[in-house]
Amino acid sequence: MFPNVAVWFGWHTLFAEKTFAVWIADFIVAFLLGVLFQYFTIKPMRDLSVRQGLVAALKADIASISAWQIGMYGLMALIQFFWFKPAYGGIANVASPEFWFAMQLAMLAGFATSYPVNWLLIRSGVKEKM
Repeated sequence: MFPNVAVWFGWHTLFAEKTFAVWIADFIVAFLLGVLFQYFTIKPMRDLSVRQGLVAALKADIASISAWQIGMYGLMALIQFFWFKPAYGGIANVASPEFWFAMQLAMLAGFATSYPVNWLLIRSGVKEKM
């Protein structure tokens, strides 16, 4: 990511660590893509107007994406700052195998935290079964 983008999201002002600013930008991109994908799935399935489709997509993804990101970022933060930083003197670089090992574990945590949310959204009819 371009350093200026991280600065826009609080690096050096809100956060001393670049990781947190990058996570904010990543969350926004993931949320927008998630809503976009939901929109193009839900709108034609339910034959909704553009506005109704957008509202339905937002309802389907606000809790889902947030739950995923909380689990993923939470475990990634624990691994990076409480395991890698003390053990190796710094957090793992994105280009390192250690980072991607941690990311695989973090994605499992994201799945674990988003599964119950998605189950409830499907059960309540907010999301469609796939």
